[in-house]
Parts: sequence; structure tokens; C-alpha cells
Amino acid sequence: MDGTCKSKEENGMPKLKTHKGAAKRFRSTATGKFKRGKSHARHILTKKTTKRKRNLDIDTYIAKADQKLVEEMLPYGRK
Repeated sequence: MDGTCKSKEENGMPKLKTHKGAAKRFRSTATGKFKRGKSHARHILTKKTTKRKRNLDIDTYIAKADQKLVEEMLPYGRK
């Protein structure tokens, strides 16, 4: 072997896997916070006011209580 493939024992810690569902839903900011989109903006839009639909389009930050959970699901995001 040429030595390019290292086993877990040689490398130390195993690789951490990104949670793909979380990767599609959250984006990290430069300060380490995570942004998320709002729900209820995909269908049944005729009964919703223009103002409500416009506000649903604006991203928001995740709750402080969820910050650690999302960080664990996205180990290689921006720190």
C-alpha cells in the first residue's frame, strides 16, 4: 500500500458525519450563530396577507436552547 488510506487507529478520532437534514435547513453566520427559514410559506398562500407572506420570507436565528444541538449536527460548519 502507498499509505494514503489511514485506518481509524492510525488517524486517532473517527470522522464526524454531518446531519444532512440539518445541513439543508440551517446556515451558519460569521459569528457562529445559525439562521433558519420560517415555516408556512410553501402553499395555501392565497388566504395569507401580503405582509404576512413577506415576513415569512425573512430568515431568523435559531433559539439559544437549540444552538448546541445544531452545532453537534453540523460539526464542520463555520465556527
